[in-house]
Amino acid sequence: METSALKQQEQPAVAKIRNLPWVEKYRPQTLNDLISHQDILSTIQKFISEDRLPHLLLYGPPGTGKTSTILACAKQLYKDKEFGSMVLELNASDDRGIDIVRGPILSFASTRTIFKKGFKLVILDEADAMTQDAQNALRRVIEKFTENTRFCLICNYLSKIIPALQSRCTRFRFGPLTPELMVPRLEHVVEEEKVDISEDGMKALVTLSSGDMRRALNILQSTNMAFGKVTEETVYTCTGHPLKSDIANILDWMLNQDFTTAYRNITELKTLKGLALHDILTEIHLFVHRVDFPSSVRIHLLTKMADIEYRLSVGTNEKIQLSSLIAAFQVTRDLIVAEA
Repeated sequence: METSALKQQEQPAVAKIRNLPWVEKYRPQTLNDLISHQDILSTIQKFISEDRLPHLLLYGPPGTGKTSTILACAKQLYKDKEFGSMVLELNASDDRGIDIVRGPILSFASTRTIFKKGFKLVILDEADAMTQDAQNALRRVIEKFTENTRFCLICNYLSKIIPALQSRCTRFRFGPLTPELMVPRLEHVVEEEKVDISEDGMKALVTLSSGDMRRALNILQSTNMAFGKVTEETVYTCTGHPLKSDIANILDWMLNQDFTTAYRNITELKTLKGLALHDILTEIHLFVHRVDFPSSVRIHLLTKMADIEYRLSVGTNEKIQLSSLIAAFQVTRDLIVAEA
């Protein structure tokens, strides 16, 4: 009877792990599990082993391992049962106005722990979302309670953190991950989850995630669930990104067809595949750099494309901007013909 009760208890735990998004399921648990920025990790490891951890400021684009790094540090510093009393983690979804800095953060930092030597850790994730007032209030708290509390700020944009806070912390920049680092980790997940993936599918994953490990895992999981097979085509379809062949066709129409035909064909393709003009523009931009245009023509084209991209970001009509894009290419074609 007892064994069946134990089994019933175990089942939800197994199901819970199975149902986790892969991003959380394969989140690195220790500093050794982290795949990138070995120089930063070895420095932090040295700080911990010598028990001289300073206030930290980790910044860089999303999905590069900032939160995972500090959580792994916290797990190394504190045992499971003391984790709750020694670590305070707040991110942008928690209220972090000036009242919270003066209230819970201040009271957590100012109280000492009985029976435990060492310092407490306050992790402020997405600190660039904090107001100026809250950041100003925080600098005094950091100064006052350095003796028994260490602060770790994590943000995407360093410029949003006031200089006074930056100067009180040791800064580390987490750059985007390189494909050489991402592929082995993705292959590990593919093996564990028994995903059917092709070589071009892996390349597409790495290209589309542009150094963001979280994004790569999310695309991998959603493509696998939607199509059961991860290839270049299914990855691009799942993310709604234009395929390379589509971009080649669009370029061909814009440079070789008359205006009306090009406009009609591109509009049909956009409707059929649900493409956004912004994505098309980004991909075409890469192509323009590869195609052998005369430099004056390329400069003209890139200036026009930059204008269109700006206008799209302001929220203008896509149809009019598409006409403008085709017009820019048609003018370019005429320029090339004239120069020839």
